[in-house]
Amino acid sequence: MAKLDPSVVEALKSVTDFDDTTVKALATHGTLVNVPARWSLMWENTPADKAYIILEGDVVIRKDNADLAELGPGSVIGEIALVNKKLRSASVFALTPLKALHFTDDAIAALSNDNPSFGEALKQAAAERLASD
Repeated sequence: MAKLDPSVVEALKSVTDFDDTTVKALATHGTLVNVPARWSLMWENTPADKAYIILEGDVVIRKDNADLAELGPGSVIGEIALVNKKLRSASVFALTPLKALHFTDDAIAALSNDNPSFGEALKQAAAERLASD
């Protein structure tokens, strides 16, 4: 398991409303990444293998080359396809340089098993986002 980075813990606390236990689990299971502007984080109709929590910056969600939404700090992206075990329903592009916490599908599974309330929150967020499309 990775070492707990206090700066990641503080960033998560400032942009999410997860409890301390969940924040520490996220900080331990995730990998801090910096993504340049205009970079693609995931492509529509590709297999789900990762998710992110945005700590700084903004992304655009696109489906069929149409912008659906812009998301910023505190947003979880990529969870819908992981939770539902389906291909990606949309593409995600960085609008600005991003600082994000990257999670592999194995890390998300471990987090969901170790912290059932986090797993339920992911499922609920995925269902709500699908319902609004």
